[in-house]
Amino acid sequence: MSVQDYTSALKLGKRAYNSAMNRGKSPYLPVLENFLDEETIEREVNLGEDQIPLSLVVGTCTAARTNAFAENFMPLLDWGTEFAAKWASLSDSQVNEGIREPIKVYEYMNKFYVLEGNKRVSVLKYFGAVTINAKVTRKIPKYDPKNVNVKIYYEFMDFYKATKINDIYFSKEGSFISLMNLAGIKKDEALNESAVRDMCSAYYNFKVAYLARGGNEFDYPIGDSFLRFVHIHGYENVVKMIPSEMSKNVAKTWAEFELLDDNSEVNFNLAPSNKARKNILSYLLPFGSTQTKKLKVGFIYEKSPSDSDWVYAHELGRQYIEETFGSQIETITMENVIPDVNDEKCMKKMVKDGVDIIFVTSPSMTIASLKVAIANPKVKILNCSLKIPHKYIRTYYARMYEAKFLSGIIAGSMAESGRIGYVANCPIFGITANINAFALGARMVNPRVKVYVEWSGIKDNDVEANFANNGVHCISDQDMITPIKGKRNFGLYCNGEGYNAHFAMTIWHWGVFYEKLIQSIISGSWEREDEDDNSVKALNYWWGLSAGVVEIIESNAIPKTTKKLVNVLMDRIIKNDFNIFEGELIDQNGRVRNKEGNILTPEEIISMDYLLDNVVGSFPDVESLNDSAKRMVANQGVIKMDKEFKAKLSRGLKEKIIKKRGQ
Repeated sequence: MSVQDYTSALKLGKRAYNSAMNRGKSPYLPVLENFLDEETIEREVNLGEDQIPLSLVVGTCTAARTNAFAENFMPLLDWGTEFAAKWASLSDSQVNEGIREPIKVYEYMNKFYVLEGNKRVSVLKYFGAVTINAKVTRKIPKYDPKNVNVKIYYEFMDFYKATKINDIYFSKEGSFISLMNLAGIKKDEALNESAVRDMCSAYYNFKVAYLARGGNEFDYPIGDSFLRFVHIHGYENVVKMIPSEMSKNVAKTWAEFELLDDNSEVNFNLAPSNKARKNILSYLLPFGSTQTKKLKVGFIYEKSPSDSDWVYAHELGRQYIEETFGSQIETITMENVIPDVNDEKCMKKMVKDGVDIIFVTSPSMTIASLKVAIANPKVKILNCSLKIPHKYIRTYYARMYEAKFLSGIIAGSMAESGRIGYVANCPIFGITANINAFALGARMVNPRVKVYVEWSGIKDNDVEANFANNGVHCISDQDMITPIKGKRNFGLYCNGEGYNAHFAMTIWHWGVFYEKLIQSIISGSWEREDEDDNSVKALNYWWGLSAGVVEIIESNAIPKTTKKLVNVLMDRIIKNDFNIFEGELIDQNGRVRNKEGNILTPEEIISMDYLLDNVVGSFPDVESLNDSAKRMVANQGVIKMDKEFKAKLSRGLKEKIIKKRGQ
């Protein structure tokens, strides 16, 4: 029997050898001493004896036995050699009583290299064993902040210290921290045996279901998909899933894993379809029907229209589509919905009530939107946010930076001092582009102009006093007001001793956005966009002036020449003949962010994490922000935030909101 086993293993070894040679790779085991520079090692740590995954035993420590094994640890030496006889003897031992004597290995970057026991590894891999008993010594590389792989490995060591789990690994920095936070694992605290078993079982069941469906074809670790799965379904739910449930949920979530395999995760739809609009009645009244089926559209609001400018703007949009479509549609709203507390419950209720489309107006509710969308594929769910890579929901936002650029031109023309104020809430995706576009517009008509940024999201920040201290009287304030805040300044205005004038205001036309999105569903272009997108990218509707979803309204206080310039440039932007972010762009630190002749891509515009050189001010510290701004930055911020801090911040805000609202 041992001869037959060795012969079979030898065939596997020679097959792997030939395959590696055909691919132009070394056919032998990787040798640790050949690629590891000991000068890069911080220290060695004895981890003691442990059961280690055989899948992570990938090589040998020295070159002494290299030519005896193929890259898959199968033998290469013919039968009749001393090596073959020893291998066969170990094979008999495994069949009769099992190999128990531990091997000796070095662990480096979560891979194991055999110091003693190569043949034992070979035999156990041949028989399909999952683990092997080993005495482990860890080689810890010196910490290098520029080396992403080393940074990921240091995160892994914290994870391993708490769980003693090797199987789970990631390709992206911050992933171990995310998983630990989702699982409630505290740094430097070891999990109990039951919790470790739960995690191992959940990962194993996920891995089986994932590989059965073809997950081995993706070019990233299984851990990356597991983490996204946990994000979507929740750790507590994942550990409770039996294998059959796991398999069903993996299948439902598959498009999310395909996104991870795509280098560009978000596809931007920059303008509505120009195809002929289909009358809503043809959608609502199928052929032969005698009864009208209303299209039900739901809106989820984090606050109420009376206390939030943002929600009020969307509420005006809801009212617009009610007037536009009349009795053909029915809209319902849910206000004061708390992210991560009752958002999923509220969306499920809308689905139960027969809603066809749900517009979620807060990026903080992305995960809830995703979970409900996966469970209810017939309901179309859209989240008002930018750059969120999820296939099962679509996101929508407006290119407000186009209108802000035009507003900047007016401000640059009207600010006699050359000093302009700009009020922004907090630095999230899209907001930085608005500031920079405004600064570019102002500089177009006044090369020496300076734009002073103040953040209204900072706690107890006296914006008006700060502007006054800097001699700023021409100010671009926030865009929308609620009826009960009607006396608050908004838009572009000038105030000071002896004068007060309102110049312009930029507007979000969410109603136009909602009308066009509903029409895209009715006309069938929604489905065609899926069919045309072979890369399975997530889809983000990011429309601007050309779609009529943003606008600038000018007052009569502006000179006719300025109005003419604004209208000429607006027309060129609408016709796509003028790119705001084209040519050399230099940030506050003198760094060239865009070279002459280049145009920034949508991704680069959205992700701007810098301010241009004619902007005065800086990004606020997260701790200085009020709770509302903190939540937005935690979900969509351009500020680089430690993932552990981000998770703690989200938990703290959630607890505050629950306490405040008495839920």
